[in-house]
Amino acid sequence: MTDGMGRTIDYIRISVTDRCNLRCRYCMPEEGVERIPHERILRFGEIRRIVAVLAGMGLKKVKITGGEPLVRRGVTDLIAGIRAIPGIENITLTTNGVLLEEMYDGLAGAGLDAVTVSLDTLDPARFREITRRDEAQRVIRGIRQAVLKNRIPLKINCVPMGDPEEQGILELVELARSQPIHVRFIEMMPIGPGTGFPFVSEEAVKGFLEARVGTLTPCSDVMGNGPCQYYAAEGFCGRIGFISAVSHKFCSECNRVRLTAEGFLKTCLQYDTGVELKPLLASGCSDEEVAAAIEKALRSKPSGHDFGGCGQTAGAERRGMSQIGG
Repeated sequence: MTDGMGRTIDYIRISVTDRCNLRCRYCMPEEGVERIPHERILRFGEIRRIVAVLAGMGLKKVKITGGEPLVRRGVTDLIAGIRAIPGIENITLTTNGVLLEEMYDGLAGAGLDAVTVSLDTLDPARFREITRRDEAQRVIRGIRQAVLKNRIPLKINCVPMGDPEEQGILELVELARSQPIHVRFIEMMPIGPGTGFPFVSEEAVKGFLEARVGTLTPCSDVMGNGPCQYYAAEGFCGRIGFISAVSHKFCSECNRVRLTAEGFLKTCLQYDTGVELKPLLASGCSDEEVAAAIEKALRSKPSGHDFGGCGQTAGAERRGMSQIGG
């Protein structure tokens, strides 16, 4: 499956819900969140059908996201269903970790290949400030259980949003010293509430860390679905990674599309380009017609984003990350 620029598209990020049990400041407002009505959300059978069509076109890798995917009832059944689709080689999930402790065994049993916990600090007070919820201890318990049981590889995603010292970035990295956890830093996406935060570049975080843990050496021993660049630090069991869409643009190697909870197949994070698949499914169209609509959308996939550019961008996405899917 290729797009109009000749890039191979073999990876999809699927948002199964726009709902979340946290209210992170760079993602969602505290109050007044307009929820998508239940009848507009893709049913699991519709998601499986879309994935099956895409797998027939060359899709191999699936990421389950939200909102917070673990708040959607039956998500483990969805994972097991996708696991059974021929051609799908890898299924991962990104969660805020609040429900990880109680759902970990079910996720492993469903055939999940890896789990990523979004966690920006270990300090309970700062966690509460960032997320507007007092759930730090539940997240930490979930991480501890994941490490103890070790049934699914674990990664942690952190979004730097100010002074690395104050945020406690070093404490997060220390999790990788003696445990098989890969800690990754994602540059703030200038979308929705994220536009109101200071930009912290990969170089700033890397410089902060190297001054404290030593030289970070590029490595290629971590398998991943996306553009993360991993580094080894002496004495560390896990790896340190950077996903830097703004300062290190990787659009020429983009291999992904996104499916929103409402069924919009989104071909670029920044732009509102793509195709509405839910109405097609509801119309009774064939799998071949769905595939044709997807192929048409891929031919128009933008060559790249313009995050960090000046002024308004025509066709720019107006939805927030919780509505798009991370």
